[in-house]
Amino acid sequence: MSNYIIETKDLWMQFGSKVALKNLNLCIEAGGIHSIVGSNGAGKSTLFKLLLGVNTPSHGETYILGQNSQKLRPQDRGYIGFVNEEHTLPEWMQVTTLITMEKSFYPKWNDSIYKQVIGNFNVENNQKINQLSRGERAGVNLASALAKRPKVLILDEPTLGLDVVAKQAFLESLLFTEKNEDCTIIYCSHQMDEIERVTDQLIIMEQGELVSASTPESFCEKIHYWVVDYLDKVPESHLIPGFLQQRNIEGEIHYMVIDQDSSLKELFIKLGAQSAFHSEVSLHQAVNGFLSRNHHKPNAEEKTETSHV
Repeated sequence: MSNYIIETKDLWMQFGSKVALKNLNLCIEAGGIHSIVGSNGAGKSTLFKLLLGVNTPSHGETYILGQNSQKLRPQDRGYIGFVNEEHTLPEWMQVTTLITMEKSFYPKWNDSIYKQVIGNFNVENNQKINQLSRGERAGVNLASALAKRPKVLILDEPTLGLDVVAKQAFLESLLFTEKNEDCTIIYCSHQMDEIERVTDQLIIMEQGELVSASTPESFCEKIHYWVVDYLDKVPESHLIPGFLQQRNIEGEIHYMVIDQDSSLKELFIKLGAQSAFHSEVSLHQAVNGFLSRNHHKPNAEEKTETSHV
């Protein structure tokens, strides 16, 4: 039995000639909110389907709550919550009928938690699911998931397509609602403002592989942002240690680098800079810069940008 709430061992998943996950070894300890981020096609949704036992891996194993995902028992599934981006619910049911049915399946159902969450959304008990807005459906989904008092709650792009008000209600419900003290939340989103607000642990996947796992603070400490003003020619990027990304913004070169210290300023000066200034990065900037390292090919003659990365 695994000592982790979630664990993968030498995990591979292949669909025909496409490799969705490759040699993924991921360990997630119990407690807190663990955010999984990555570009489209990084393998996040594939990972969730394997963890839930929906798909069978091409090679390797996945464990959730210490149990092999391929051998989950009904009592194990009773401790696992899942909210997807579509907020799939039975369209023909009234909200009250749906909740009554779910209560009968989950003996640890907590009405107080359900009422706390649903109170943040404009939902009437006698409404049918197909009468609810996307934000209201998201509210019912989250309220139901938390009321079941799961030990693991997987949220896969839960705010996708929500308006600003619904998104705010969803995040506040997630952060401030009473929940099972043992609940571990796995949060997947492309919205870095959300990740920055909720996450305790940041997990970055790229092309089916695990590339980073740390606290957001530790990750941001590795990434540095420099604004450099060259007297003449801009040097080629391979001369910049730890290079991730560069942008030409109003004649100044804005660099994102990894694992470098303040001595980098001396190198910029040697390469022809008349000034070089270091500034802090947000989690949004740091993750985007890190993920762009394999996609962005800088050019000294690149057109002027009007905003930071």
